[in-house]
Amino acid sequence: MAEVVTFGEAMLRLSPPNFRRLEQARSLDVNVGGAELNVAVGVTRLGRKAAWISRLTDNPLGRLIANQAREVGVDVGHIAWTKEDRVGLYFLEFGAAPRASSVLYDRKNAAIAHIAPGMIDWKSAFADAKWFHVSGITPALSRTAAEATRESLQAARAANVRTSIDLNYRAKLWSEAEAGKWMREFMPLCDVLITTEEDAEKVFGIKGANYEEVAVKLAKAFPLSTVAITIRINPLVWRNSWTAIAWHGGKILKTAVYELEIVDRLGAGDSFAAGFIHGMLDGDPQKALDWGVAASAIKHTIPSDFNWVTREEVESLLKGGGLRISR
Repeated sequence: MAEVVTFGEAMLRLSPPNFRRLEQARSLDVNVGGAELNVAVGVTRLGRKAAWISRLTDNPLGRLIANQAREVGVDVGHIAWTKEDRVGLYFLEFGAAPRASSVLYDRKNAAIAHIAPGMIDWKSAFADAKWFHVSGITPALSRTAAEATRESLQAARAANVRTSIDLNYRAKLWSEAEAGKWMREFMPLCDVLITTEEDAEKVFGIKGANYEEVAVKLAKAFPLSTVAITIRINPLVWRNSWTAIAWHGGKILKTAVYELEIVDRLGAGDSFAAGFIHGMLDGDPQKALDWGVAASAIKHTIPSDFNWVTREEVESLLKGGGLRISR
């Protein structure tokens, strides 16, 4: 049974190859991606058992998503299947400075948006679980999805399963006010909050002179055991600096800063969450921060939303692994 359970949407990602604009496209590369599924994949790649819960349309596209999750080793046994609705799509157009990458969503009336309380047997899903993860994307999809998210967090609490929430604010899905309303309701059910400085301000109206102050303010505002903030500095579209900080037990933790040559940044925050959960399950917040940043740094070099990283690669990077060809 799964040690880590995640709950949320997955979509098909369609991308024109070779930096083409969508208007130029004659073919599209197909990948699967979704915040909570990406986390389940990342946890599995680090050697733990994970399950992903969602609602999918029982057609070839829905089965494609489930099959790819299963291929990585993620348990999909608790998915709610339906003959109705549809699978969401999103189109990713890769940019290069000065043109930023962009995303076009086609997810209206996706099956997950019609999920509602009572559709998932949470007691069974959490039978052997130690950790539950969800993001702010899931409740943003619809009111019933928000209610199902609340139900999932309440069930995790009842099962004595630790919880993490990634704010993951998406302005295309809901307003700052609506996000703040629901997320404030969820915070008493959350142990670990993962966010960016920008999302903390948009969702909670919390800002500070620096990242550390934002983390402290979040910890004071809500009954959280841990707050993690990812930090990205963007000198160019394909060159970033990447790190994170965490507040835990009244202390600020820091880790390495990685200079990135980016191949694909989508899913990087989810890879951080996966590495962070991995370390927290070992009872080590500093390891959580170190592994979260290292695993997500590697993810930036891998095409697709999934982090096809190995545990050994993360360990090597943490030891200061170099850039010579591995032979």
